[in-house]
Amino acid sequence: MSLSRPVGGPDAILERLAALHPQRIDLSLDRVHRLLAALDHPELRLPPVIHVAGTNGKGSTIAFLRAALEAAGKRVHVYTSPHLVRFNERIRLAGALVEDAALSQALDQVEAANAGAPITLFEITTAAAFVLFAQVPADVLLLEVGLGGRLDATNVVDAPLASVITPLSIDHVDFLGPTLELIAAEKAGIIKRRVPVIVAAQPEEALEVIERAAARKLAPVLARGQQWTMHEEAGRLVYSDEAGLLDLPRPRLMGAHQIDNAGLAVATLRALPQLGVSAAAIEAGLRAAEWPARLQRLAPGPLTARAPADVEVWLDGGHNAFLAPFAGLAREVIAVPVPGEHKGLSPEEVAAAAAVLGMSGSVARDVGAALDGLAAFPLVPPPRVLIAGSLYLAGAVLQENGAALL
Repeated sequence: MSLSRPVGGPDAILERLAALHPQRIDLSLDRVHRLLAALDHPELRLPPVIHVAGTNGKGSTIAFLRAALEAAGKRVHVYTSPHLVRFNERIRLAGALVEDAALSQALDQVEAANAGAPITLFEITTAAAFVLFAQVPADVLLLEVGLGGRLDATNVVDAPLASVITPLSIDHVDFLGPTLELIAAEKAGIIKRRVPVIVAAQPEEALEVIERAAARKLAPVLARGQQWTMHEEAGRLVYSDEAGLLDLPRPRLMGAHQIDNAGLAVATLRALPQLGVSAAAIEAGLRAAEWPARLQRLAPGPLTARAPADVEVWLDGGHNAFLAPFAGLAREVIAVPVPGEHKGLSPEEVAAAAAVLGMSGSVARDVGAALDGLAAFPLVPPPRVLIAGSLYLAGAVLQENGAALL
């Protein structure tokens, strides 16, 4: 399936639905409960759910879970957000991205059931995803929270197999609160009574909030550093929990943080023996998992061809505090606008922030122009180029470079 955006189909419906509510985000469960009732409660007919919340690493953790489950022969539904290029990327039905015809039919059905009532786009598309997940048989649904947890549209599932919380940090303070404790409380809102909670490494104040929320629900907590560990040793990964040790390969996904995400996925699968995912399937999953725009080296394409010869071009969708860690490492910072996005810092502000951190900062009109301009810099040896700062930017880069959806 191509990354190019289709003409007509679900895009036209999504554009129409976006006008039903004035706010892009409006956390509430009332509207989605009403809509699901009008649809005869598809959320009650879902496959067993693994519900994933957190600030960082949700998508990568789900990618590891999916790869291991599929290696074990399971049919897996997946719901993630945002998408990079096409909305279809958000919904995977038993291993395959939803096709335009099925997506359009579900969106039409949900739009009719909503009857023009105010609702956010995320709520109405989550309802459409539930309709699709209820129609197609599968063994597991990997369900990613959109924002927060307690009042997120996905949090209508009353009895998941597990609740998973990835690393937390300050994010979306307008909706979740200005402190890590308040943010943790919102994320911990996905915890359900007596359902195991698998938790990544967290700041102490966040973990305390999660543990208190779990205690109120009598939900067992499996936290990294307490009930399970994962570390690298001699080029391999060593996972440990009360059931024993696993000797595992480094994940295919690049970056030390992916070891953390892999560990969380392994801990989740080990907490759910009823799924029957063997150590061999876990190992295969770590080797096979893919997740675009997460430290991804771009293949040759129309965009990368604009960089000087022998330059590696890498892409990452990271957007939380991505600039400061490069102080002292990056030789040049070239800031570009994000296509179609008007929030966040301007390219001029990003370049100024780079200068404050001691890096040379400049501005280009787009990524292609930035790559064209590299030839003017006396960069010897040829540098690695990292395009980062926004998933929306990453999607535009993948589309322009002619990549294919996974």
